[in-house]
Amino acid sequence: MGIINKNSLGVSESPEYCLLTNMIIPNGFSLGENLTGEIAALSAAALWAISAAIYSLLGQKIPPLLLNFLKGVVAIALIALTLPLSGQWRGINQQSSVFILLTSGAIGIGIGDTAYFTALNYLGPRKTLLLETLSPPLGAILAATFLGESLKISAYIGIILTIFGVAWVISEKTPEINSQRPWRRGIAWALIAAISQAVGAVLSRQALVESGMSSLQSTLFRLLAGTGIVLIMMFFRRQESSPAINWSLRLIAIIIVTAFGSTFLGIWLQQTALKFSPVGIAQTLTATSPLFVLPIAAMMGDRINLRAIFGVMIALLGIGILFQ
Repeated sequence: MGIINKNSLGVSESPEYCLLTNMIIPNGFSLGENLTGEIAALSAAALWAISAAIYSLLGQKIPPLLLNFLKGVVAIALIALTLPLSGQWRGINQQSSVFILLTSGAIGIGIGDTAYFTALNYLGPRKTLLLETLSPPLGAILAATFLGESLKISAYIGIILTIFGVAWVISEKTPEINSQRPWRRGIAWALIAAISQAVGAVLSRQALVESGMSSLQSTLFRLLAGTGIVLIMMFFRRQESSPAINWSLRLIAIIIVTAFGSTFLGIWLQQTALKFSPVGIAQTLTATSPLFVLPIAAMMGDRINLRAIFGVMIALLGIGILFQ
């Protein structure tokens, strides 16, 4: 497979370019069209940072697998409504691309997200996120090997600085709730999550470029497969006891709104990033969610120390280089 070129994708002519830039870029602000992927990746990271705080609260009331399934169903329903209205449903040039996207969703969303949630139970959020920073370089290596993608030296420097900054922020020593649980098992699950997400990203990139499929259309296929895998897992674990859920209109509304932001918009933006940017850059920028968590924590009254600020500055330097 030859090297993928951004300009060959017809960025400025694509419906998702016009639609998403109108959604995430303020009126009157001029942006080079080749930065669509980078802006989409950072927007996804910001949405995931906001939703992470909400999901941490929802997770206390709803089992992870059920919560994962519910947000997938909500997002699929929203995409089914949006596709006909947005004009992004297109004929598929290569039927094999659908299979590739389904595989991407099963691996990246179904297996990857499940492994991520399991790792959280063993390692806690900071150590899990620290190991998750392995996903961008793994994605870049896989993309270079199988897709023929090549990056400039400056892009690799930007990736390293960004990942180092994020890792510096989340590696700060804090007490973890589940620090006594088997850490080797937690590391194994976190590595499975990182590898699954990297493989899922590379497969998505391949399908998007080869098929000419829209980002929203590809999001639907990925979510169908990922949610299907979660449903199968729920079936095999149906005998496990779980606390009764006190359903209410407020709880349902929170799930729908959060799924809209994190899964519907978030994965759509991630797919847009993978369509218009090399895998290494897209994965690096979508991994910056911990940086967006800091201002949220500050607004909630948490004290942000100099270590965190230093890490953010390094990451921002790396992000700036990636935008060159």
